[in-house]
Amino acid sequence: MIMQRRRTAVVAAALVGVGTITTACGNAAADFPTGFWQVDDYGSALSVHGDTLETYQLTALSCLKDETAARSGNPGRYVTQGKDVLTLRPADQDRATLHIDGSPGDRTLRRLPALPTTCTGTTEPAAFDVFWQTFQENYPFFAAKGIDWQQVRDRFRDRANLAEQRGDDAELFAVLRDMIAPLNDAHVVVSAGDTGFFGVGRPGTAIPSPQLDQQVKEFVQRRDLRHPLTEYANGRIGYADLPGQDYGYLRVSSFSGYTTDRTFAADSAELDRALDAIFTADRLSRLRGLILDLRINGGGSDSLGLELAARLTDRPYFAYAKKTRTTDPQPQRVTPARAGFAGPIAILTGGSTVSAGETFTQAMLERPSRTTRIGQPTQGVFSDVMERKLPGAAHADWWFGVPNEEFLTSDGRTFDGAGVPPEFTEPVFTDEEFGQQRDSAFDRAVRWLTSGS
Repeated sequence: MIMQRRRTAVVAAALVGVGTITTACGNAAADFPTGFWQVDDYGSALSVHGDTLETYQLTALSCLKDETAARSGNPGRYVTQGKDVLTLRPADQDRATLHIDGSPGDRTLRRLPALPTTCTGTTEPAAFDVFWQTFQENYPFFAAKGIDWQQVRDRFRDRANLAEQRGDDAELFAVLRDMIAPLNDAHVVVSAGDTGFFGVGRPGTAIPSPQLDQQVKEFVQRRDLRHPLTEYANGRIGYADLPGQDYGYLRVSSFSGYTTDRTFAADSAELDRALDAIFTADRLSRLRGLILDLRINGGGSDSLGLELAARLTDRPYFAYAKKTRTTDPQPQRVTPARAGFAGPIAILTGGSTVSAGETFTQAMLERPSRTTRIGQPTQGVFSDVMERKLPGAAHADWWFGVPNEEFLTSDGRTFDGAGVPPEFTEPVFTDEEFGQQRDSAFDRAVRWLTSGS
């Protein structure tokens, strides 16, 4: 699905499945122009006719039919079977924007006279060529990771084509796996149906899983809080007042999966309910500081992260800017929302802080009130993930994930690969920490809050 935002591609396979996070955004124009539209820098095209929107995955040598969405309510609002809600707004007869809720910013549309000829041709390209070309046209980080993608093509193409000709799915999967393994990118995966799944995080880090999440939650409750968390949002959010202190502990393990409805609208409403229950007038009147624990966070909706940030400030500020290959950066801002906390916050992060957990962390960098980061660098994956198909009926249940965006700070830096660094480095959930019943990052946060420095 070309529009899908996975909380992170590896985590999506590891955690209990949570659907795409979507809803409408504002009012679409009364009459969205029909016809064909190119989605700049997202390797996609749209066909908009009547009440139907069809999506196509494009490369220079391929065109694969993707999803079909039906108009819902306003003429520019379309809903896919996967509950993605796409909002199209015209700028003029030849330009428009596409908004996918749960993903901040808009995508640029340009009118096409027709779909590319590859969409109507009868020649089917090799699976390897579509795979390689998709990365060639969209992946932003080859240079930063020291990967010569042309050399990868030269090394693996014959082996992959021979495997496909023989119908050897295991070998073809092995080739694709070997191509992407050196990227060490948790947003780059290959899912080969029953044949296998491959995706890895940055070396030395652990990708969140239900088992790790539960282990850590029990450890924190027993060791740090000495009583259970009050849980909200399907257990993805937990809060406790620190024993005997006017400080709070807020744990967020995901920015998705808050409801069974599987839509952004429902998750957003549930987040509001949770934060209203946590940030009561009584608690806000006495709360002197907050520990915000993201050390196990599997990501989700960047927009939900911005909504949380909006409840943690009393002044607007710059969050980050999203950029693709040829489009200008789109600045995103945090605007204060109701009943929030604007006091000191110690954010705990680690290698298991992934995707939307990282974009939220980045969105807190310029928070006007006193804020610090403690623990280890985050995972280092920020972009939305384009979910791509391979050609041929034999690979109908295969897909692969490709990130194509950069998230920029106000001075133009990114944290892809290395992750957002802490200001105070402490071990995070190591075997030694567990074995000796230590939580050094938590203890450092308490000291930072209580010392006022």
